[in-house]
Amino acid sequence: MSMVILKRSAYDYEKLKPAFFEIMDAIGGSVITKNSRVVIKPNLLSSAAPDRAMITHPMVVRAAVEYVLQKGGVPQVSDSPAIGEFKRILEDGGFTGALEGLDAEMKEFTASVPVDIGLPFRKIEIARDAVEADVIINLPKLKTHTQMLLTLGVKNLFGCIVGLRKPDWHFRAGIDRDLFARLLVQISNVLKPCLTVIDGILAMEGQGPGKSGTPKELWILMGSSDPVSLDIAVCRILGILPQRLFTNRIAMEMGLYDGVSEIRGDAVAPINLKLPEITPLVFGPKPLHGFMRRHLVQRPETDNNACKLCGDCWKYCPAAAISYSKKKKRILFDYDKCIRCYCCIEVCPYGALSTRETLPGKIMRWILTKKHFSHQSGSL
Repeated sequence: MSMVILKRSAYDYEKLKPAFFEIMDAIGGSVITKNSRVVIKPNLLSSAAPDRAMITHPMVVRAAVEYVLQKGGVPQVSDSPAIGEFKRILEDGGFTGALEGLDAEMKEFTASVPVDIGLPFRKIEIARDAVEADVIINLPKLKTHTQMLLTLGVKNLFGCIVGLRKPDWHFRAGIDRDLFARLLVQISNVLKPCLTVIDGILAMEGQGPGKSGTPKELWILMGSSDPVSLDIAVCRILGILPQRLFTNRIAMEMGLYDGVSEIRGDAVAPINLKLPEITPLVFGPKPLHGFMRRHLVQRPETDNNACKLCGDCWKYCPAAAISYSKKKKRILFDYDKCIRCYCCIEVCPYGALSTRETLPGKIMRWILTKKHFSHQSGSL
């Protein structure tokens, strides 16, 4: 049985620290011993203030560092951000100040080593520091994600893929959500031991995980030694069928969840979190899939009034599907190339990008769904 610990908390450090320490003690913090090399992996998506709910709060990271130091371990705070300078992200996010005076290294993931994560991917490059750590403390932010529904424990470890290898994997697997979810699950499965504590004190709802999402106070910290069990528990608290989260369903299919988990700690009322709209990449007759993907399915679009033409989206786009029109003074999408990974939405520093399902796509999906259910009813 996998145990999940839930504590109500706030970012007031006098309240947060004992709550965090209690969770860590309960989920197996004793694996951290004298001189253990401990990698602390927060979500450092990009440069953002903590009140945007895009990144793990610096006080949660401070609590993790102090816990490791108390156990005699050697803490290293690391991530490979989607875009932006690591030092700038630490400063803007408040981590430099929060960790001042603590004996902890803040180091961007740079070097990688090949790791066999199993079929169909076999060997992939993962951050050396994460692979060679004695312990990983995984500190995800509870937030929505327009491609995968939610960013929780399993998905946060995708940050252990270094630099431009992330958009490369988005290009290779992102168009197939199930395949991308399998990649995430298998990366998580090899990065053990892993203690995971989710920062849900200030979460994100709506069209996350970037600045298009909306912060929402939930006042919870949740932890487990098993990120899959933790993700499933979070879904239950949010009133979501666990299988709706792509990574949960794949983990269940792979036999990585025993079907039993217990939530201990503080009681909370059911939480209503506004989820992003997730539409199918393709639907209906197979011969039409190519046309539908190009013209009918949900896609990223730009708010030209909010867009500052900074270039982050077209520089990061794994499919090279975004360009800048000097004549029109706006960005343009090539939806033939676009793989719907929504990396552009994730990295946009101004919240100028969001997803939208086209009107023809809505009509076509409604027709096909109605036809399907009419056929099902007629066969009963």
